[in-house]
Amino acid sequence: MLGFGNEFSSEDPRCPGSLPEGQNNPQVCPYGLYAEQLSGSAFTCPRPTNKRSWLYRILPSVKHKPFIAMSCGDVTENWNEVEPDPNQLRWLPFNIPRPTEKRVDFVTGLHTVCGAGDAKSRNGIGIHIYTCNSSMVDRCFNNSDGDFLIVPQQGEILITTEFGKMMVEPNEICVIQQGMRFSVEVFGETRGYILEVYGAHFELPDLGPIGANGLANPRDFLCPVAWYEDRTVSTGYTVINKYQGKLFACQQDFSPFNVVAWHGNYTPYKYSLDNFMVINCVAFDHADPSIFTVLTAKSTKPGVAIADFVIFPPRWGVADHTFRPPYYHRNCMSEFMGLIKGHYEAKEEGFQPGGASLHSIMTPHGPDTGCFEKNTAAALQPERVADGTMAFMFESSFSMAVTKWGLQTCQRLDKNYYQCWETLRKHFNPKW
Repeated sequence: MLGFGNEFSSEDPRCPGSLPEGQNNPQVCPYGLYAEQLSGSAFTCPRPTNKRSWLYRILPSVKHKPFIAMSCGDVTENWNEVEPDPNQLRWLPFNIPRPTEKRVDFVTGLHTVCGAGDAKSRNGIGIHIYTCNSSMVDRCFNNSDGDFLIVPQQGEILITTEFGKMMVEPNEICVIQQGMRFSVEVFGETRGYILEVYGAHFELPDLGPIGANGLANPRDFLCPVAWYEDRTVSTGYTVINKYQGKLFACQQDFSPFNVVAWHGNYTPYKYSLDNFMVINCVAFDHADPSIFTVLTAKSTKPGVAIADFVIFPPRWGVADHTFRPPYYHRNCMSEFMGLIKGHYEAKEEGFQPGGASLHSIMTPHGPDTGCFEKNTAAALQPERVADGTMAFMFESSFSMAVTKWGLQTCQRLDKNYYQCWETLRKHFNPKW
């Protein structure tokens, strides 16, 4: 189904008429189903920001054994594991375990790289990498702390949710909002990035002077249709809950994907980055990279985001009298970048698909020496930029701390990253 934040309704065609007519919670639901509301906002939020969906399911989600603490692996909200590091950081592509070595599914393959804030106070973010080689079997995941924005980099993932199924491929993204249960099926060695946001939901950015159209268009977002399974799992089905930064597990004897019908505006969704309508400068200088924002999670301070999801897609470069690649920069925001495919224009060497970089608050960064020398001497003709490439950025107003896994355990930190600027030379000529 098409649209961003729409009021949707869907029922599995195997059970026509399973949605109650004219009310949410009848005394007896069609087909003997249970009515259950999933609230993504306070009941009293203003109507434009009020999010909820009604699910009509074979058994309610309350039917389970108690949650018990489980190993968190490399998932953490401890931002004080290691001392702060203000340096420019870059990671080589994160290793994917081979199935012959160890079977790793989506949950056991989660690794927290950096983050800030606190899930208990509902204000903060986490950035994770997932590297896995096996599907989740009789296990699902539920994030009570916040929303997951998932960016596949290698391998498509089939996500089964309470609302239906979504196939998400590299160069697509999906958002699983707070509290939604989902399971991930993979088809080989799989890797991707996750932006987690506590206390806010992702929105389309305001367009201001751009007008009514542009950037990510609402009609290009896709929401799954209802699909259910009525399956008893005598050996036990595991529901994994991320709660206050820790992982807990409970057992039940049935599949949680037993929702026959649902309606509402609080849903999972996906989006193809190919559909992004790029806005760019057509005269001189740069427009700020905020013109590439796909989704934003707003803070309570106007104009300041908890996190923005920004992409750098294929486009034309036509600006005159301009150094066209990204300029040298120090920022009051944190910038975590990843590369889905291709070669990023400001650093064609070293920054690889499946890797990442972090330029922390007020840490200087910008094009490497080769990029600067090439583009200051280039003839400024209209040219294609970033063909075959898709880089992205998680930008946040939080000053993010890097975890011990990110700095040490993963052993993917490129300790020579700073050298890409070491050969920048002085061009100053007072007699110019």
